[in-house]
Amino acid sequence: MREALVTLAGEIDAPVQRVAGLLLTVHEGPVGEENLWLLSGMGATRVSGGPGRFAVAYPGGNLTVDVDREAGTIAAQGGWWYRGEWALTGREGGTLLTHRVRNVAGAGSRWAVPLANNFFRGFPERTRQGFLAGLTRVGEHLGCATRLVP
Repeated sequence: MREALVTLAGEIDAPVQRVAGLLLTVHEGPVGEENLWLLSGMGATRVSGGPGRFAVAYPGGNLTVDVDREAGTIAAQGGWWYRGEWALTGREGGTLLTHRVRNVAGAGSRWAVPLANNFFRGFPERTRQGFLAGLTRVGEHLGCATRLVP
């Protein structure tokens, strides 16, 4: 797998099993509070497939979502280059959530990704802000503190 364009981490003051119950619950049906919570409210509408790989209806196309509950990971891949990965790791006092964004474009088009994304100008900060908003949302939903890890 290609090196990550951006890697971020945050701490969640809740047990990994509780965080996994929220972030790794994916099954066929509508996206919402009880299904693919990570993408609820972001335009995703319906999940099909499973148990480890799902197709998700999304504005402008579909996403592929891979879930490995045993490893504590979920990944969403869509468009021609984007793959977002989230990994849960239990630690004393809670859970470490690590997020990586990778360029998965094929060898023939990988070079075009920076051009299409304005050479990623501002991309790390936008990704950081999006991750922080998601981390805050997790904390609000679970009723616990969260924080970015520098």
